[in-house]
Amino acid sequence: MKVEEVPQDLKYYKDSVVRDVDYAVDSEGRYQKVMSDGWTPKNDALEITLDDIHERCEEILADVRRGKLSPLAYHRERNLMPVGLLSDYTGFSKRTIRKHTQPKHFAKLDEETLKTYADALRISVEELKSIPE
Repeated sequence: MKVEEVPQDLKYYKDSVVRDVDYAVDSEGRYQKVMSDGWTPKNDALEITLDDIHERCEEILADVRRGKLSPLAYHRERNLMPVGLLSDYTGFSKRTIRKHTQPKHFAKLDEETLKTYADALRISVEELKSIPE
């Protein structure tokens, strides 16, 4: 691909500092880095992935509303934090995190534990304890 052919499809990167780096051939036949604002096939794949994540979050949200899961389960999924990664960020074992996704155990958490989770998820403790309407 030539430098002037690098895609600039501004679907997800518009008004964002996030951009892709692609490699393209310049007029002298040498490869060089070129900033790209997106590419339709990549945007389409990203959209499918985001739709799947949104669908999974809605399923978990329904379980939270039914009292089967705690708000932690929803916020963990929404922030794309698998149990292992959240364990790394919080220092809590995976087993402990799974336990805290149960409403009866989540309800007993102290403020320090809630703050640890909230900080790892980059939300407030109040947000952690609640779910969207």
